[in-house]
Amino acid sequence: MSKSPRRTTALLSALLLSAAAASTAGCSAAGESAPARLADSGRPSPPSAAGSPAAKGFTLVASGDVLPHTSVIQRAANDAPGDGYDFGPMFSGVKSVVSAADLALCHMETIYGQDGGPFSGYPAFKSPPEVADGLKETGYDGCSTASNHTLDDGAGGLRRTLDRFDKVGLKHAGSARTAAEAATVTTYTAGSAKVAHLAYTYDTNGYPLPEGQPWAVNLMKQDKIIADARAARTAGADVVLVSVHWGTEWQTAPDETQLSLGKALTASQTGGRPDIDLILGTHAHIPQAYEKVNGTWIIYGMGDQVAGEMFNYTGARDMRGNYGSIGRFTFAPPAAAGQRWQVTKAEFVPQMMDLSTGRVINLALDSEGEAYASAKEAVTEAVLSRGAAKDGLTMGK
Repeated sequence: MSKSPRRTTALLSALLLSAAAASTAGCSAAGESAPARLADSGRPSPPSAAGSPAAKGFTLVASGDVLPHTSVIQRAANDAPGDGYDFGPMFSGVKSVVSAADLALCHMETIYGQDGGPFSGYPAFKSPPEVADGLKETGYDGCSTASNHTLDDGAGGLRRTLDRFDKVGLKHAGSARTAAEAATVTTYTAGSAKVAHLAYTYDTNGYPLPEGQPWAVNLMKQDKIIADARAARTAGADVVLVSVHWGTEWQTAPDETQLSLGKALTASQTGGRPDIDLILGTHAHIPQAYEKVNGTWIIYGMGDQVAGEMFNYTGARDMRGNYGSIGRFTFAPPAAAGQRWQVTKAEFVPQMMDLSTGRVINLALDSEGEAYASAKEAVTEAVLSRGAAKDGLTMGK
């Protein structure tokens, strides 16, 4: 992801297809063996045979990059009643959207420092662990954690981040502390569905995987993603969600890697059933399009949910770096056993990080004033830029 000062371009390895064209400080991760088992959320799962009275649909909410620059960290310190950091108020404007969903997923772009600090913004992020507390308070159930910043503080930073997730009750996908954890698919029970969440990144900003830990971060490789999705399905997942940290920063249009990989992933099937049910993209720092490809929804980029001042490649302050969208999808049980769960409603909620107040604004509910109205228009234009409206995508609140 970009940073408040202008970010440098991170060389991408030709990881899949022709190469991940996600410029600058995006994120990357690796992990080679296909996950072998599911880790359930622990909640009881009612019988969900297709067409049975117990079969119950669910709503999914997903949002973009949480990127705490130094100014964001300072805002959380100011919001805390005493010492420490309180990120809850920052997310309060979208809490109603997040908490109302049956399953809510975020993207945690950065890793956490030790309790009490020191903390840092760009170029090597170390965020306060209290970010996780704020996400949990907002209503998130878990996050993708594979990004180009996952190894900003090596294995230690990765471990601290996931330890804090465990402490507050958030699940994670895309990075792991042990080989066993890496081989276990993150799953949730939503409605009567068992939902698997997989996550990958195009690169790790040149940081090597920790010695002896090739599974620490999932790298974006087409064959691996498909193998993991099939393994999750074989292990019992009704719905398979894939988060990918990809794309070209500051570019609204999806790049060639996003288009080709998205097409390949959505085309992959086993027994006539798609292997992947939804793709959730992050990294570009600005809102990108939603598109239905091969019958499956792709969000190429949700933009930043939380970030400080953002500067594009010309060095100019770019307000788009504080714009984003929240995706909300309603899934219904299949009509017959062996068929896919269907998205019966697809929505986007435009949002903006208002730096003057340090709050994420739901622009569908609050778009008064020139700044908010302009942001809402820009997000909507980007989201609908590849014709998603014709496939039923609407603005939610």
